[in-house]
Amino acid sequence: MSTLPLAFAAAALLAAALASVAVWAPRRLALKVAALAVALLFLPVAHVGFADLLGRPKPVTLEWWAGRAAEATVLGSVTEEEKRILLWLQVDGMNEPRAYALPWSQQLAQQLQDAQRQAEENQTGVRMRMPFESTLDDMQPKFYAMPQPALPPKDAIDPPPAQQFVRPEQDA
Repeated sequence: MSTLPLAFAAAALLAAALASVAVWAPRRLALKVAALAVALLFLPVAHVGFADLLGRPKPVTLEWWAGRAAEATVLGSVTEEEKRILLWLQVDGMNEPRAYALPWSQQLAQQLQDAQRQAEENQTGVRMRMPFESTLDDMQPKFYAMPQPALPPKDAIDPPPAQQFVRPEQDA
């Protein structure tokens, strides 16, 4: 589910609460009308701002909706050296993929590149452990190539013969 409608509804409620305080305050009529106009202008500005954010990568430090995800599939990546690592992730448990930005780290960029190279050799994908948690544990890499699927066992039992259907003879 998209959080845009929820965020906009919360902004609209807050704007309405501030407008009602301004209207019921013992002030001049011009000041009350100005406060109401500002509250009404706030709604389209908030909607445009929220909608604009949908197309931008979200810093992983600000992820609170899917922050407890254990793993995610890396669908694409771009490294901006000395700036950030942009990721297109399919987070486990979420319906649609999302764009995220990791702070630049030479170690993470190298892990991602190695995992992509190995995944290409294995013809598999790249996964990411704990995508939204910063950890000091360097024992396991954050990015890894998914293992190749196991081949079927060679000593498998022969499958039963295929059914054959015989068309009945027609009388002419």
